[in-house]
Amino acid sequence: MTMTNKAVYVQPGGGFDRVTFGSSDPSPPKANEMTVRIRASSLNYHDYAVVSGMWGPKVPRIPMSDGAGEVVAVGEGVTEFAPGDHVVSTFFPTWLDGESEIGDFHTVPGDGIDGYAREQVTMPATAFTRAPKGYSHAEAATLTCAGLTAWRALMVDGGLKPGETVLVQGTGGVSVFALQFAKAAGATVVATSSSDEKLDRLKGLGADYLINYRKDENWGESARRLTGGRGVDHVIEVGGPSSLAQSLVAARLAGHIAVIGILSGVTATLPLHTVLTRQLRLQGLVVGNRRWQMDMIRAIEATGLRPVIDRHFPLEQIVEAFRYQESKRHFGKICLDI
Repeated sequence: MTMTNKAVYVQPGGGFDRVTFGSSDPSPPKANEMTVRIRASSLNYHDYAVVSGMWGPKVPRIPMSDGAGEVVAVGEGVTEFAPGDHVVSTFFPTWLDGESEIGDFHTVPGDGIDGYAREQVTMPATAFTRAPKGYSHAEAATLTCAGLTAWRALMVDGGLKPGETVLVQGTGGVSVFALQFAKAAGATVVATSSSDEKLDRLKGLGADYLINYRKDENWGESARRLTGGRGVDHVIEVGGPSSLAQSLVAARLAGHIAVIGILSGVTATLPLHTVLTRQLRLQGLVVGNRRWQMDMIRAIEATGLRPVIDRHFPLEQIVEAFRYQESKRHFGKICLDI
């Protein structure tokens, strides 16, 4: 079980010029562990921050938080999985259930610990769940971070009900998943993008109302108008400082804003008067726990939902994949085939 296998490393401090290729030997699985042959990963903004050097690692680190593949061997006491099973990783390997227990990234693969940009890994069996039946490894790899973030925002924190209205921003992985989950749950979706072409594709996925935020700076007001002046029940807020003020306008009285993204920076000016008088609920979140991932996968199997994958890159082209992500040309997820 000590076969040498390919691995990507980001050297301390990060940066695309500090990505190197080597190998990592997985140890044989001990009690409650299993070895997984990783077949795919997918790119998230968090991975980009680590690899690009925005939040570069302090030690040489194998990047990527998302990993999907098949079980090769299981250690003593592992009954949930068997060799040959298709599995997908969890973002917080130690947060199995219940309320948030972790306030940083020290346990997250590809950041605080080595991630999935490699061929094989030995981890506790609870660091994985089974993948949805019929999914390719690349499809499964989209769920760990982006899929579960959207699921938690709407289903766990938001308690989404049929007939409610959800506003999604842009065409990244979380936003596209949120659109798909919202439609599967019988909600109405308002979608925003800076590209008419991308808005057309969002319409094809079921978006009910479309707003080009480049042409309509007051898109929050437009969203209110589209809901008959009431405002939307849920906002999937991925933009950060540049979009938060309009999200507050778009939300209904006592509406829910899932504060997820920092695409335009990490510090925002908050119009507290609006938050207070309109009694808005701003809920920050970072992905979720293993139990929620299992719930999401059950729902995926029940609805037949498939993720939207924009492009595949081989592991050896990981830097090219991140440069493509940086260009913001993608729609949905970018995957690495390992």
